[in-house]
Amino acid sequence: MALEIDGLTKSYGTLRALDGVSFTVRPGEIFGFVGSNGAGKTTTMRITLGVLDADAGQVRWRGAPLDLSARRHVGYMPEERGLYPSMKVGEQLVYLARLHGMSASAATQAMERWTARLGIAERRADEVQKLSLGNQQRVQLCAALVHEPQILVLDEPFSGLDPVAVDVMSTVLRERADAGVPVIFSSHQLELVERLCDRVGIIRAGQMVAVGTVDELRTGGAPRWRVDAPAAPPGWVETAVPGARIVRRLQTPDSLVVDVELPEGRDGQEILQAAIATGPVREFGPVRTPLTELFRHVVSTTTSEARSA
Repeated sequence: MALEIDGLTKSYGTLRALDGVSFTVRPGEIFGFVGSNGAGKTTTMRITLGVLDADAGQVRWRGAPLDLSARRHVGYMPEERGLYPSMKVGEQLVYLARLHGMSASAATQAMERWTARLGIAERRADEVQKLSLGNQQRVQLCAALVHEPQILVLDEPFSGLDPVAVDVMSTVLRERADAGVPVIFSSHQLELVERLCDRVGIIRAGQMVAVGTVDELRTGGAPRWRVDAPAAPPGWVETAVPGARIVRRLQTPDSLVVDVELPEGRDGQEILQAAIATGPVREFGPVRTPLTELFRHVVSTTTSEARSA
């Protein structure tokens, strides 16, 4: 029951928007789709939903092409507001659920359940245009969920949400994935992607440049260690291990904590022994590279390689 994106290619005149984009979203998995503006995320999602036609490639679900009949089981949340602004929230959600084949009673029950779940039950009789942007985003997610979809495709679902709404939406997506639904969403909030997603795909200039868990994407990077040695003199890191460099400094009231990147083949114990030699060591341990930095590294590396080629 995986959602398969296989070799999607799309051009607009001389602009190649997608160039052989391929990845798989497994049942029960939350897949984070990240990239810079214009990288091809929205184009990929629109092709998946049939809004655009690909020049080449295929989208499959359960091993078969995702055709019009199968798309009735997809919950889609576009980046732009896809709601009728002057229509009341409850009426609109029931209408959208009916378009997906639900009966009037089932659609009403689903509308009531999801508006309550996402904290907008009291706004059912309001027109969408009278809601705040955050509440409009909640309604947009209700619209994607109201027909109990078997696939979720969400374009920037967390845009404009306050922290409480982010937590609610994160919980809902995790629940849907735990129920076996493949979930794919794009976002520029990489800290959120790192926390929520099982796997991540990075797209640059229409090409997939990395796919895997965050830990898998970290593999191959230079090891980093955090050291709090309050008595250490300036330059002690470079002296202790030639080629080591400080990549981050964290000033505390009585110390300067540093994150040290070691060259290939060097061991963190060398830095630890050098730190102990300067005096007390209050903290020492490995540092997990954040997704934000991994993203910058992957994109800059592939850009440099492309220029060299």
